[in-house]
Amino acid sequence: MTFRYDFAPTPFGDALAVFSDEGIVRFDLSESEDPLVPWLLEGVTRQLGAVPEPDPGAADELAHLLADYFDGDPVRFDQHLRLDWRLVDGFHLSALQTICTIEWGETMSYGEVAVRAGHPGAARAVGTACRLTPFSIIVPVHRVVRSDGSVGQYGAHPERKRYLLDLEAG
Repeated sequence: MTFRYDFAPTPFGDALAVFSDEGIVRFDLSESEDPLVPWLLEGVTRQLGAVPEPDPGAADELAHLLADYFDGDPVRFDQHLRLDWRLVDGFHLSALQTICTIEWGETMSYGEVAVRAGHPGAARAVGTACRLTPFSIIVPVHRVVRSDGSVGQYGAHPERKRYLLDLEAG
């Protein structure tokens, strides 16, 4: 199995996109102004057990989809990209796949996702799946909100979650 990486622009900065032979395996929004932060690639290397090689242009299709998304088009990334789920398993996989079904402009509570994923009462586990998703934006974890309707967290950047929800609200 070979792994390669490229960067795709977002309003939050360039994001790391890692691809396997099966599809996109990881998409991380940068926590820094410099997308080449070594810890981003080190973390992915540890997870994959292999060093991804640079592949300029590998994220071109993703970059076009992101541009459309950020222009306000209701893009469903999982219908355009092959997702390689190798970094997710068990209930987290069920939760994230359930989250993929939340439509543009809609939200669902952590508890509602747990019920739809077949594990009522596993709202906290849904939160963990959202926090650990290998597919920022691609799997719309930003559409999962608290039961009272408040936004909640989005990694260390709840303002990004608000931005994405506002974008989709039109």
